[in-house]
Amino acid sequence: MDRSLPSLNALRAFEAAARLGRMTLAGAELSVTHGAVSRQVRQLEQSLGVALFEGPKTRLRLTEAGATLLPYLTEGLERMEAGVRAVADEAQGVLDVSSMGTFSMRWLIPRLHRFRKSHPDIEVRLVAGDGPPDFGRRDRFDIALRVGPGPWPDDALATPLITEHIGAVMAPLIAGRLDPADPRSVSLVPRLESVTRPSAWSDWWSLVAVGPCDLGGAPHEHFYFMLEAATGGLGACVAPWTLVMDDIRAGRLVAPFGFVASGQTYVALRRRGRAGRKADAFIDWLAEEARATPGPPLP
Repeated sequence: MDRSLPSLNALRAFEAAARLGRMTLAGAELSVTHGAVSRQVRQLEQSLGVALFEGPKTRLRLTEAGATLLPYLTEGLERMEAGVRAVADEAQGVLDVSSMGTFSMRWLIPRLHRFRKSHPDIEVRLVAGDGPPDFGRRDRFDIALRVGPGPWPDDALATPLITEHIGAVMAPLIAGRLDPADPRSVSLVPRLESVTRPSAWSDWWSLVAVGPCDLGGAPHEHFYFMLEAATGGLGACVAPWTLVMDDIRAGRLVAPFGFVASGQTYVALRRRGRAGRKADAFIDWLAEEARATPGPPLP
């Protein structure tokens, strides 16, 4: 089969410039100067015999030919990158990990120094993410840390880490208003919510009480902001033990009604069938840290 194609560097330069909209941004992504990107694009246009951009340099627009070519190149480069990442088996270098923001701040990052000490040749690079991972896309991460009931995507291999337990938590100064024997007494204090987990109160209520749930509260954009508000005495919120255990132990938060299993699990996800020594080492370490993480106190 005759695969007579223009220069791969020229194709990459055009795809980046067209996708990002500026030669300078494309140069930064490809680690070359914007002049080098411009030369590669001109070379590609000469090779194809058509113009791919039009307009002034500061406001480039794709021509009809450029708009036609772009999606083919983007898909092709994504598939090439996915293929390379699928077979790469390196024991050192950068390991990209997608993780939920508050889980990273409250559980993962405080423990990462131990992984670095035991694996100094592996650099863990974190990116925030909480949606279902799609390892076939150009997401550029090797492992995804998520929480949920499952099942997980077909292309992902899940390693269970921690069974989630949730409870209503608040600062000690407002907990004195409540009756620890009656979860309904939580209605006596302000309730806090997070837009990232809007069903937290109803989920908790269904596990600890019977009857209708009318426990809506003030929404916060991020889960971390909600926890800080609770620590500051602004109200009660429903939170996982894993994310608040240090605050509970330090006395910054209390859980008058204890913690109950939510039916969800923290897991480490990776592409099914992919062998990678960096990812193996990190997941083994995660599992060890998870086993060492104490569960909530018994009621």
